[in-house]
Amino acid sequence: MKRKLTEEEKKIKREKIKNIVGMVVLACFVIPIFFLIFRIINTPADTYVGSEMRTRSDYVLMLLQCILGIVALTIPNIILERKNIEIPTNFYIIYILFLYCAIFLGEIRGLYNTVPYWDTILHTFSGGMLGALGFSFVSVFNKSENIHLTLSPFFVAFFAFTFAVTLGVLWEIYEFIFDGLFGINMQRFMTQPDKVMLVGRDALVDTMKDLIVDTLGALVISILGFISLKHKKGWVEALQIKIKRKK
Repeated sequence: MKRKLTEEEKKIKREKIKNIVGMVVLACFVIPIFFLIFRIINTPADTYVGSEMRTRSDYVLMLLQCILGIVALTIPNIILERKNIEIPTNFYIIYILFLYCAIFLGEIRGLYNTVPYWDTILHTFSGGMLGALGFSFVSVFNKSENIHLTLSPFFVAFFAFTFAVTLGVLWEIYEFIFDGLFGINMQRFMTQPDKVMLVGRDALVDTMKDLIVDTLGALVISILGFISLKHKKGWVEALQIKIKRKK
């Protein structure tokens, strides 16, 4: 009969899994950079290369996304350097896997173009994940020694919702700016793979769809979070970033 693991042993096991997953995903972002730089240098502009029919702008987009993924992976480590901040292991693993699905599988492996609704699913999920992060910020402020807040469950949920939607809007602004600077197609205002420019309402469909599903994802997690806080269910609390108590 197997011995049951203690809570400390379970925590150590989760930490090992988190570190392994983090290193694998980081490698998936770092290793392709050299290949992408080679492709950008050697691929003529607007010329399709290989069976996947990609142009130089496609490789520029993948390179930007890899760099963004590396930065996004380092942010939690920066937070963890503050000894009084604790990121739940499960939330951190979900965050890493989301980056892997969005950047490596979505952009580099091309699942955005080959798997129906891949982008929609990830945007919906990101809205929910950002909503959970919004709950964390309120929790941190509530427990801060310098800031004294007593907030109702409704206001906490409302803040989490608006926080997630705002970050979704900022992401679309980022896509718009980099589409203009580098001639890439993150907002899908051109057809794939022939790069025919869309006009009118057709050019807005991808951006508006992303904003709508971001909002729906944030709304769902905000409602669940409100119920959790109101009736002390503990659902959203399990995903919250916490401030460790000083010993």
